[in-house]
Amino acid sequence: MARPTARVLALLELLQSGGVRTVAELADRLGVDERTVRRYVDHLLDLDVPVESVRGRYGGYRLGAGYRLPPLMLSDDEALAVLLGLVAGRHTGLTAVADAGHTAGETAAAKIRRVLPERLRHRLDAVLDALTLTAAPGSRATAVPDSQVLLTVADAVRGHRPLAVRYTAADGRRSERTLHPYGLVAHEGRWYLTGADPAVGEDRTLRLDRIVGVRTLPGAFEPPAAVDPAERLLRGLATAPYRYRVVLRVRLTAERIHLRLPASVAVVQALPAAEPGAARWSRVELRVDRLDWLPAVLASLDAPFAVEEPAELRTLVAAFAERLAESAARVPD
Repeated sequence: MARPTARVLALLELLQSGGVRTVAELADRLGVDERTVRRYVDHLLDLDVPVESVRGRYGGYRLGAGYRLPPLMLSDDEALAVLLGLVAGRHTGLTAVADAGHTAGETAAAKIRRVLPERLRHRLDAVLDALTLTAAPGSRATAVPDSQVLLTVADAVRGHRPLAVRYTAADGRRSERTLHPYGLVAHEGRWYLTGADPAVGEDRTLRLDRIVGVRTLPGAFEPPAAVDPAERLLRGLATAPYRYRVVLRVRLTAERIHLRLPASVAVVQALPAAEPGAARWSRVELRVDRLDWLPAVLASLDAPFAVEEPAELRTLVAAFAERLAESAARVPD
């Protein structure tokens, strides 16, 4: 496409965003002078695009009211954002409006895929194939990964290709490593890459926003059978080294326990019933830096429980129960 034609289309895209755009602003965004902007506007008028001239101190150009916009022109980053938004909406049920047996989110995603260039369509499909959402993604994103890092990692996950990764840890330490990527996981507003580090023979979980450089290496690897990237991430978060190791027994199912202690915090294992028909107990293990918040959470489970360790938690639970009893017995003046 000739550069003048590309800039005319870029001008139309700027006007599609709405509002009045000054000539100076358009010239700056397009990298041309103001006289050239006016010439591009004339090109749009020749194409029957109703561009209106607005006079005055804050005047400029805008699209005429009621103009039916042509098909959207999305950049790579914009197309990725739209498709991920549709997937997240389907995950939460927000786009579950039925349309001939399919959700509106599914049909919208299919339409967007059809009009994308083949190169971009394959790369975005790689992201969607590699992505796992661990929970309803209502958390506000606190760390946004670079789109090129995301696309490169997704390609490697789908093709079982090793990656060379440059990484900055939470404490600022930088490292370079080779990784065999298993999958991408979006969890509570952050993106994670799970995989194996062949140099040490251990699994690794990396925050995608802390990857400062990544490239695909030659060759391929065979991922473990039935690998679950989300399960590995949640278990890794729940068993990370913290100050206290807490072990509980709770007379509830794992599903009920995870309503208060999510899988990224606690590992829950069902215990055998003492006798047929008896209520089932679960073993709960978690690692935390502080214990003071746990008594209130355990009380909110509204079920019998026992603290195996640490002993400090038993003392905190007893003190919490005493405060509740005092409050219950207190009569207002």
